[in-house]
Amino acid sequence: MSTNPYEVSDDTPVYVISVAAELSGLHPQTLRAYDRLGLVSPGRSAGRGRRYSLRDVVLLREVQRLSQEEGINLSGIKQILELGAELERARRLLAEMTTEMAQLRAELESTRAVAARLAGLVRNRAAGAQLVPVRNVRGGSSSGTGAAPPAGEQQAAPGTADTANL
Repeated sequence: MSTNPYEVSDDTPVYVISVAAELSGLHPQTLRAYDRLGLVSPGRSAGRGRRYSLRDVVLLREVQRLSQEEGINLSGIKQILELGAELERARRLLAEMTTEMAQLRAELESTRAVAARLAGLVRNRAAGAQLVPVRNVRGGSSSGTGAAPPAGEQQAAPGTADTANL
């Protein structure tokens, strides 16, 4: 959200009823009736006066269009608006769930890769393979050459894991 106090969104209730009526082409009494019926619910100022947002004005125009051009009664319009709001909520939820599912799939693939790696290590150990240290912890040299370890160092016993190499 912006920190600019002069920036307003489409949902910010800023228009008094007379301005909203003029912008929507309706009479202020019609706006009051729509508010009572729950078709358009404007915000309220500190003194309880109605304040309409740009989104409210667009909604008022749509109510008027459905009423005059489509011949739908106010009860039908209210139901259409409620179903439209429900559809919008369902779309938002679907988008959230799709995003979450993609994240979970990525985590699952990562977990499967780790499990496959671990299963490979277990299979190799069960087949009698010895773990060969990749590097000598003290000297830093590779000990996979078959040479005996330097004096004072012990080689890992067959069947034991070198935890530094996992």
